[in-house]
Amino acid sequence: MTGRLVADPASHCPDQAARTVVAAAFAAISSRYVLARHQIAAAILDGNGGIHLGLHVDAMVGRAAVCAEAGALSAARLATSAPLIAVAAVRYPKPTETAQARIVPPCGLCRELLLDHAPALRAVVHDGPEARLAPMADLLPHKYVGTKWPTAPTRS
Repeated sequence: MTGRLVADPASHCPDQAARTVVAAAFAAISSRYVLARHQIAAAILDGNGGIHLGLHVDAMVGRAAVCAEAGALSAARLATSAPLIAVAAVRYPKPTETAQARIVPPCGLCRELLLDHAPALRAVVHDGPEARLAPMADLLPHKYVGTKWPTAPTRS
């Protein structure tokens, strides 16, 4: 916990599902932020109303780092087989930054991962002054389709 006042970006979300996941991600990163180690938290809302959290875990070797969305996806799949509805990630500002916490879209790798496991998932993204839920497929219009799985997973 940093001890400074940082505004919750959920106030920029007109949609209740978006507000819910952004507020949960903000609460998580507000309590777990550590400079150069944990800067982003993510939350996933499932079809039963459950919230699943993930924390960005940085590493000396960048490739070993784990994105918050991957952690939230893992937590969700450990807890439920319900469909996954919405995801949001919030970046907490560094002590040297004057900016507030902000909603960040999933990186390209997370877009691929989330679409592999939840094809109907929507992500909270900023669209002007407000945030909105966008279909994850719109964020990755040319998703890689391999042959590892003969059909889409039955759990989404």
